[in-house]
Amino acid sequence: MRLTNLLVGEQWNEMEIAGPTDADITGLTADSRKVESGFLFAAFEGAVVDGRDFIPDAIARGAAAILAPEGTRLEDSRDGVTLLTSALPRRDYAQMSARFWGEQPAAIAAVTGTNGKSSVADFTRQLWEQAGKAAASIGTLGLVSPKWSEAGGLTTPDAGALNQTLSSLAADGVDYLVLEASSHGLDQYRLDGVAVSIAAFTNLSRDHLDYHGSMEAYMAAKARLFADLLPADGVAVLNADELVFDQLREVAAAKGCWVLSYGRNGDDIRLVDVSALADGQKLNLVVKGEEHELLLPLIGGFQVSNALCALGVVLASGLDEDAALAGLEALKGV
Repeated sequence: MRLTNLLVGEQWNEMEIAGPTDADITGLTADSRKVESGFLFAAFEGAVVDGRDFIPDAIARGAAAILAPEGTRLEDSRDGVTLLTSALPRRDYAQMSARFWGEQPAAIAAVTGTNGKSSVADFTRQLWEQAGKAAASIGTLGLVSPKWSEAGGLTTPDAGALNQTLSSLAADGVDYLVLEASSHGLDQYRLDGVAVSIAAFTNLSRDHLDYHGSMEAYMAAKARLFADLLPADGVAVLNADELVFDQLREVAAAKGCWVLSYGRNGDDIRLVDVSALADGQKLNLVVKGEEHELLLPLIGGFQVSNALCALGVVLASGLDEDAALAGLEALKGV
């Protein structure tokens, strides 16, 4: 793909470009060891290592273009190598990766929150599958899809690898995808470029403060999913029992998004009562104004919240309500 086709809109104005802009880009990576002839190498500043230290190695391996932070210069400049510098190189890398790899599943849900992301992602995929949908999930547990699976790595994968995976899933006929959106992944723009149509929130407690520095910064990273990535015609699935519910609802509503709330205080999915049984929990719900009683074959109050979040996601995707509720009674624990 031509470099000119990877850069669209404001990126032309926001980047400083030195070198030819008509290069043919054959791949993208942020790992210099994976660079091949014609690749774009993204060199990021990191907490432990600085990717710019590996620019000479990337060029030696045949890189056609280098994406790096503002102020970067090529000490070993070579004819034909293009240098692109940006204030937000991680964001640009994610967006360029999405354009390079192209097709993505039609419906993509991203789940964020301190706890429960893995369970919600797995439950969501199960509910879609039980309704006959070709569905996949990506997160801490790895990739699970109808045709292939991979072991877990990062909760939210590198933007280049993530977009390549999305393209492969779409080519395999996967129409529904749910993925975990970690605070690290959101803060590092790994999901920018992913066509998220549904964004879900589980809960918030103290975590990752060694990275974010404060609860305010941690929450701001989570909120990016709703403020920056969810489009105006998207759906925000929010836990109405959380203290940050009003904050996230305001963020989503300000963009014109539909807010679907769940929990004991939920408007769309309201938990009226729950009682423990030997083989699970009996739930009394009001879903879109109608009362339902069902058996959830999972133990623990936290799993009730996770299951209701997954229910909200699949309903937001357009799944039939009866099929979704029936699926809850067949869920398997993660």
